[in-house]
Amino acid sequence: MAEAADAAARAADVPAGCCADAAVEAAEAPGGLRREVVFVGLAFAGMAVGLVAEWMAGPPLVRWLGFGTAYAFGGWDGLRAGMAALRRRRFDIDLLMVLAALGALAINAPFEGAMLLFLFSLSNWLQHVAIGRSRTAIRALMALRPESATLRLDGRLVTVPVERVALGAVYVVRPGDRLPLDGTVVEGESEVDQASLTGESVPVLKAPGDEVFGGTINGSGALEVRVTRRAGESAIARLIRLVEEAQSEKAETQRVLDRFEQPYALGVIALTLVAIALPPLAWGEAFAPAFYRAMTLMVAASPCALIISTPAAVLSAIAAGARSGVLFKGGAYVEQAATLRAVAFDKTGTLTEGRTRLTDLVPLPGVAEDELLALAAAVQARSEHHLGRATVEAARERGLAIPEAEGFQATVGQGVAAGVGGAVVHIGNARYFEGRPLLNRAEAEAAVDRLRREAKTAVVVAREEGEGLRALGVTAFADRLRSAAPAVVRQLRALGVERVVMITGDNREVAARIAAEAGIDEVHAEVLPEAKVALVRALRERYGAVAMVGDGVNDAPALAAASLGVAMGGAGTDVALETADLVLMADDLTKLPYALALSRRTRRTLIANLSFAFGLILLMVGFILTVGLPLPLAVVGHEGSTVLVSLNGLRLLGFRDR
Repeated sequence: MAEAADAAARAADVPAGCCADAAVEAAEAPGGLRREVVFVGLAFAGMAVGLVAEWMAGPPLVRWLGFGTAYAFGGWDGLRAGMAALRRRRFDIDLLMVLAALGALAINAPFEGAMLLFLFSLSNWLQHVAIGRSRTAIRALMALRPESATLRLDGRLVTVPVERVALGAVYVVRPGDRLPLDGTVVEGESEVDQASLTGESVPVLKAPGDEVFGGTINGSGALEVRVTRRAGESAIARLIRLVEEAQSEKAETQRVLDRFEQPYALGVIALTLVAIALPPLAWGEAFAPAFYRAMTLMVAASPCALIISTPAAVLSAIAAGARSGVLFKGGAYVEQAATLRAVAFDKTGTLTEGRTRLTDLVPLPGVAEDELLALAAAVQARSEHHLGRATVEAARERGLAIPEAEGFQATVGQGVAAGVGGAVVHIGNARYFEGRPLLNRAEAEAAVDRLRREAKTAVVVAREEGEGLRALGVTAFADRLRSAAPAVVRQLRALGVERVVMITGDNREVAARIAAEAGIDEVHAEVLPEAKVALVRALRERYGAVAMVGDGVNDAPALAAASLGVAMGGAGTDVALETADLVLMADDLTKLPYALALSRRTRRTLIANLSFAFGLILLMVGFILTVGLPLPLAVVGHEGSTVLVSLNGLRLLGFRDR
C-alpha cells in the first residue's frame, strides 16, 4: 500500500511527504478537493475567531473553541499523513508541523500553532488542485479514436467494435468521418486532415496505396481502407502510451528535494528531545524550564517560514501570470520555466496562424487582380475545400462583389469548375489541367513553379474560350507566420535561451520557409509523434531543461516529454491543453517570453526567501541554546520571518508584461 500511494503521488505531481496520501485520497474521492476547501476555510475561520477573542479579552470558551476548530481542521490531513508515514517507518514534515503546533499550545501560544496548521493545509491544498491532469489528458486522447468501424464483408456493410477488427479487414469511410484504424487505401480518393497526428497544415490527398492513420478526418471523398495495425497498435494508441510514459518520467525528476525532508524532521525532533532530557539529567535543572526551552526551540525550528515562502512566491507568480494570460498548472512549472536553455516549437498553429490564407494573386496579361479574385471566389463559394474558404475570405476582405456561379462540379483532389457570367471557370492543380487544352500553359506553369519554390500551394484559374481554356492567373496559399514570432525568438535569446528549434510534421520546404522568417536555429520537418518525443529527449540530453510549445494532438507526447510543456490556449486541442504544464490562454505567443521572465524573477525571490527563513531558524536556535532566547522573541522571529517572506513573495503580484 505504501508503494502504491507513493506511485500515485508521483503520477499526480504531488510532493512526497507533503500530505501525499491525503492528496491522492482527495483527488480520487468524489468531492475530495471540495472537502479540502471546507477544511482550509474552517481552519482560517477558527484561527480568526480565536485571535479576535484573545485581542478583545473575550470569553475563554470562545477563544478555545476558535483555536480548537483551527487545530482540528487545519491539522487533520497532516496528522493522517504523518501517522501513515510513521506506519512506513518514516518521520516527515507533516508530523513535525503537527507536533510544533502542539508544542506552541503547550507553552500557551495557541494562535501560532493554529496559524502554522492553516498555512500548511492551505499550501497543500493548492498543490493538489491539478492532481487529475494526467488522467484527463489520457481520456481526451481516447476520445479521438472511434469506437467502431464499418467493414465490407461479402458485399455487405457491417459495423463492429474496433477491438474486433482483424488485420487485413477492409473498412469503409464516408465523407467527413474519422478514420477508425491505421491502414492502406485500397479504393477511392479523398483529402484527409492529418493535422491531429502529423501537424500538416493542409489536408493530404490519399489514393490507393497510400497510408492513413486512425483518428484522422476524411474529406469529401469515400475511401476503402485495408487494416494494417490492430486497435492497440494504432497511431492514437501509441500516442496514449507515449503521454503516459513521458509524464511518469518527468514526475520522477521533480522530487530532488524530498530526500532532505526526513533528516530535517528527525533532526528537529531529536534536538527537542535532547533539550527536554539533557538539562535535568546532566546538571539537575528543573524540568519546567527545560521543557519551556525545548518547546521554544521546536516553535523556532518549525519550518513555517520555509513552508510558506515557496507558495507565497509561487502563487503570486501564478496569479500575476493569469492576469496576463499565462496559466501555470502548478508551482513546480513556475520554477521549471526559470531553468530553460532550449525551446522547441511546433509549426502549424504555434509559430504560424494555423489556417490557410490567400498569399499571392498573379494575374496574367489582360486580367486585373480584383477580377481574378472575384471569379475565383465565385467558383469557390460553392466549395467546402480549405483553399476555397481562403479565397472567399480574401475576396470579402477586399470588399469585392462575388458573382453568382452555377453548375458547380468538383474533381476530388484536383479542382473545381462552375459557370460564371456565361462562361465556365476552372480552378485546379497541375493534375486537373493535364489533357485539357490550356492555351497559355507555359505562362501559368511558370507562375506556379515560382510560387511552389516559395513553399506555397498554387492553383491555376482558367476560363473557357472557344475550343480551349485560357489561364487568367494563379492564386497561391500558405499558412502564414505569426507576426510576433520573430520578436518572440529574439526575446527568448535575450532571456538566456541558447537554442530555438522547430519540430513539425509538415514538409521540408514549408518548414524551411517559416524557420527562415522566424529566425529559428534548427529545423526538423516531416516528423511523426514518436520522432518528436525522441528529438525532445535528445534536446534534454544536450541542454538540460527544454520547453516544447505546441497546440495539436500530435504534440501531446512531446509536450509531456519536455521539461516544460507549453500549449497555445486559443488554438490548442483539448489533449494539448490537458497535457501541457503551461498554457498561453489568449493564443498569444508573446506571452512565452513574459512567462520565462516571470519564472526567473520567481526563482530569485525563492532563493532570497529560503535563505532568509533558514538563516533565521539557525540564528534563533543558536540563541536559544546559548543565551536563552525567551519565547516572545522566538515567536516574533518565527512569525516575523513568515510575514516577511510572504510579503516578499506577494511582490510578484506586481510583475507586469513589459
